[in-house]
Amino acid sequence: MICEAATAFGQNFFHIWLVTTLLGVATSMVLSGSSFARLYWKPTFAQWQYKSNPKFPKPENVRTEILLTLKCIALSTIFPSLSLYLSAHGQSEAFCGWGGRSLTWHVLSALVMVATIDFFEWFYHYCGHQIPFLWKGHKSHHRFYNPTPFSVIADEAVDQLVRSLPMLLSVIIPINMDVMFTMFTVMFYGFGVYLHCGYELDWPDAHHPVINSSYQHYLHHAEGAVGKPRHTGFFVKIWDQMLGGDVTEENFKAGKCGCAKCSRGRGERTLEAFQKVERVDYSPLLKPSFWLEAFADVKYA
Repeated sequence: MICEAATAFGQNFFHIWLVTTLLGVATSMVLSGSSFARLYWKPTFAQWQYKSNPKFPKPENVRTEILLTLKCIALSTIFPSLSLYLSAHGQSEAFCGWGGRSLTWHVLSALVMVATIDFFEWFYHYCGHQIPFLWKGHKSHHRFYNPTPFSVIADEAVDQLVRSLPMLLSVIIPINMDVMFTMFTVMFYGFGVYLHCGYELDWPDAHHPVINSSYQHYLHHAEGAVGKPRHTGFFVKIWDQMLGGDVTEENFKAGKCGCAKCSRGRGERTLEAFQKVERVDYSPLLKPSFWLEAFADVKYA
């Protein structure tokens, strides 16, 4: 399907960008929106017991997440669109279908691609917490200390452009376009929804030795700052563990782990505690007037 789209719109870069942006918005709203509706609209006691932060964010925060996401989608689709454009004009190594290669080649190349991009995403994210210049742009993402599924790419321009750079790998490396686009949509954005959803799973829980859980990313949002690169990894903990950025186990050994599992174990997620949590009404998100308020203070020259 990706290749067909490149062929159909490949003569005009703007058309490719517009189509990929609209598809990006639709995908984001479906994946993030469905998760938000299930976990935040009318949360149950059983669900709340798995929430990393027992409190719920205000609708104004969610609105900001969504507005930033829409802006970032328009930016993050530039390089993917360029990749499609170059492919349509025969100026890249991208190919469709099997490309004369075996199933083994495709599987191995996909695994190498995931590992390489995961390392790249971690390294750039790590640098964003160590280099003041990069932190200046990245800190905007950390305003969402109690994130929802809408905050996956609620970043600023530089972060989105750099993180979408791997989509240009097809210019120099033979890559199946369908595999690459599916991987970024399902694996990277889909897993990103899980990391930002604010809720934890029984597996992988916060103490899984290899896989990053949503608790690690919640902790990253809540405590990460310049000079504090905690849990900056995406799929795996290996990169953080190499440089001492995995603090979950340290907190656990010190008896300070705040994950939902440990909180339940300490008897902190009782029905009585749930009844004391303020219920947040998110229905304003469905009202146009609520969205117009976000632009009320904008000054025009």
